[in-house]
Amino acid sequence: MLGIECVGEVVAAPDCDLLPGQRVMAMMGGMGRTFDGSYAEYVLVPHQHVFSIESKLDWKTLGALPEMLQTAHGSLHTGLEIERAKNLLIRGATSSIGFATMALANAAGLEVTATTRNKEKISELMDAGAKHVIIDDGSIVLQARNIHPDGFDRVLELVGTTTLLDSLQAARQGGIVCMTGILGGQWTLPEFEPMGDIPTGVKLTSYRGDSSNITHAQLQAYVSLVESGTLKIRLGPTFPFEKLREAHTLIDQNQANGKIVIEIL
Repeated sequence: MLGIECVGEVVAAPDCDLLPGQRVMAMMGGMGRTFDGSYAEYVLVPHQHVFSIESKLDWKTLGALPEMLQTAHGSLHTGLEIERAKNLLIRGATSSIGFATMALANAAGLEVTATTRNKEKISELMDAGAKHVIIDDGSIVLQARNIHPDGFDRVLELVGTTTLLDSLQAARQGGIVCMTGILGGQWTLPEFEPMGDIPTGVKLTSYRGDSSNITHAQLQAYVSLVESGTLKIRLGPTFPFEKLREAHTLIDQNQANGKIVIEIL
């Protein structure tokens, strides 16, 4: 989505506790959708979607974090309830959200299995913390069951409706499948038959992101872990605002290889 997050310094914040010059992150809450988003030098955002941050990270790194951390955190804790899980399968793991979720899941002590369509990405995913990597040829069920015969505790679906039915078959009874991404480009699931397509006892949820799903303290903790090097987040290229078209072309071609940041100087 366009302009749904930003980082910067407060210029003015009447009637609230934010001070001019304070470093902040803002995300979601209608940015870039119901009102003008962050593709601007000055951004006006409702206070409840603004998070004060203490960090010495450079702006390029900070700019990559808000929505990525919020989506990964929300998917894991709101969508997947990982507190009761031991293992996680991430379908579409080479996306920026996939890498971020892998980092947070590893920090939470989960065993992570990642999928990719590209064999050349295997070592990259293993270096990022995946214990197992599955090459996705459209169906991953047999490979998934070779790793965990009873199925995975949790499955994060980032590809979307094009692979969702297959991902459901990779979860164990009592497991949870959360659909967060639409990387496959298809928003609807034609001829969906819940009684036949959802395995008995498997729970299907979704997560579409909201700033209320992460607290100031949680976001600050993640940023501090990134700053200390404990939490490694995959970053993509940075573009000046004048090259915005090139940045979106890279996204459309699925060649970002990490989170793209737009700088407005």
